Amino acid sequence: MKKEATSPVYGRDAMEFVTVAVEFCAFLEQLEGKERINVVDTLTKILPLLYLKGALLPKYEILEDYYPEDFVTEDNYNIVRANIHIIMGEKDDYLDVFMEDMKYSESPILSTISENLADIYQELKNFAMSYKHAVDEEQMMNALSTVKEEFQYSWGQKAVNVMRALHEVRYTSEEEYL
Repeated sequence: MKKEATSPVYGRDAMEFVTVAVEFCAFLEQLEGKERINVVDTLTKILPLLYLKGALLPKYEILEDYYPEDFVTEDNYNIVRANIHIIMGEKDDYLDVFMEDMKYSESPILSTISENLADIYQELKNFAMSYKHAVDEEQMMNALSTVKEEFQYSWGQKAVNVMRALHEVRYTSEEEYL
């Protein structure tokens, strides 16, 4: 039996997650000039899949002191965020009741689809690049462990929150949607 077949870094859950994460990042990197209707349609399909694949990842153990490299620069992040903001226009803002700051507030907090998607993009792009450039399975395992932990504490919740906002944009009246 091949070593690859027994290693969790080449397992079905890991490979499917990597595939969806790479597709999500590539989609957000190629938004310029796309219409809102097409972007929202794609995002309302890929985000639930991304969430599902993140939830299905097993808990991996970090095998060494691991500090993931930041591949996404501030400029990369701002370009992705700005492109989403331009496409979403007046639909970018939404009220979020599932933010940490909400514990100290009596009213919902304003969030943006663009910032939440850019945050998810940053975490997943950093993961994908770390996974791709890993020199051994140990580094790949560490990248999987980190992205799973970040799913639990950060980007998973952001994905759910932004899905709710995108659902509202998608299923409002036809005139508003376009």
